[in-house]
Amino acid sequence: MRLRKDNELMKDEEILIVSSVSDALAHPARIQIYQFILRCNKDMQKVCNKDVVAEFNYSQATISQHIKKLKEANLIEVKKEDKCSYYYANIGRLAQYLRATQKFSTFQARG
Repeated sequence: MRLRKDNELMKDEEILIVSSVSDALAHPARIQIYQFILRCNKDMQKVCNKDVVAEFNYSQATISQHIKKLKEANLIEVKKEDKCSYYYANIGRLAQYLRATQKFSTFQARG
C-alpha cells in the first residue's frame, strides 16, 4: 500500500479558498457579473456600480449584494475614486481557486 504525500492533500488555506469562492460563484448572477467585470478589465475599461446595473436587469440594491459577496471572496477589489467605486477582478484569487480545485479533483480521482 502506497502512502500519500502530504502535499497531495489540500491545505486549510486551500479549503477555505475553495469554500468561499465556490459560495460566491454559486449564484448565476454573480458569475455573470464577475464575467462582465473580467471582460471590462481585459478591455481596459473601468467598471462602476452604474455600469453593472446598466448591463443587467437587476436593481442597484441587488447588484450591490452580489458585488458584496464577490468582494468577500476576494474575487474583486473595489477602488474608490471621487464619488465612484470601481471594480477590478482579482485574477490571482481566481488562479488560487483553480489550482486548489484542480488539486482537490486530482486527489479525489486517485482516491
